[in-house]
Amino acid sequence: MKKLFTPIIVCFMVLTIISSCVSTKDVPYMKNADIVDLTPSRGLYDAKIMPKDLLTITVSTLNADASAPFNGGSTSIAAQGNSNTASAQGYLVDNNGDIEFPLVGKIHVEGLTKTLCQEAIRERIAPYLAKTERPLVTVRMSSYRVTVLGEVGRPGVIPVSSEKMSILEALAQAGDLTIYGVRNNVMLIRENQVGQKSIHRLNLNDANIINSPYYYLQQNDVIYVEPNKVKAKNSDVGTSTTMIFSVVGLVSSLATLVISVLRK
Repeated sequence: MKKLFTPIIVCFMVLTIISSCVSTKDVPYMKNADIVDLTPSRGLYDAKIMPKDLLTITVSTLNADASAPFNGGSTSIAAQGNSNTASAQGYLVDNNGDIEFPLVGKIHVEGLTKTLCQEAIRERIAPYLAKTERPLVTVRMSSYRVTVLGEVGRPGVIPVSSEKMSILEALAQAGDLTIYGVRNNVMLIRENQVGQKSIHRLNLNDANIINSPYYYLQQNDVIYVEPNKVKAKNSDVGTSTTMIFSVVGLVSSLATLVISVLRK
């Protein structure tokens, strides 16, 4: 009987070792952070408006009636002072990169940062206001979001309220990579302003990722973290383990039965 159960014990030990054997050499992020030159990463990032973005725009003036036409006719007086706080209006950027703004008509906003968009709108509405009015234009990208899939703790769609998110922040929001995630070959899928998709590979083990033009994510970017070979093998092991143990159990049962019969 001891000889019979020896193969079973060996098989179990082998499967356990295979399932727990995970290389740790590629787990740390940015292993060369102390020696990499981060000079190219200087400068603040500003997201640029693209077609299909949903913009939230408000126009505020000292005279509530002056800004009302630019806010769908809806205004309310602020609690302090005489300034007007208007109700936010949503504007979908069309395929040509334009929005249709009250009174002034089409305004081309594609490729503009939020600050430049605010200036463009302010210039277009100025002729409709008294010279004493100094409108405050506020623009927000209310549809800014990225998607994280694959070997992460919480895959899903992540809204970006700050209009600025790095790939490291996105992965942190998604619960970080699991121990099985491939850190040196993270896939980034990006769509440009004309709908052309492109795929880029990023190495999180290398601190030079901070200098990458893909370090900061654009709206609608998709990040995919591939499983490593251990996870792929484990999935095969997990599928076949039940069958293996079923067969071993059946063989051992038959052997026990045969031995019992022969002893009689």
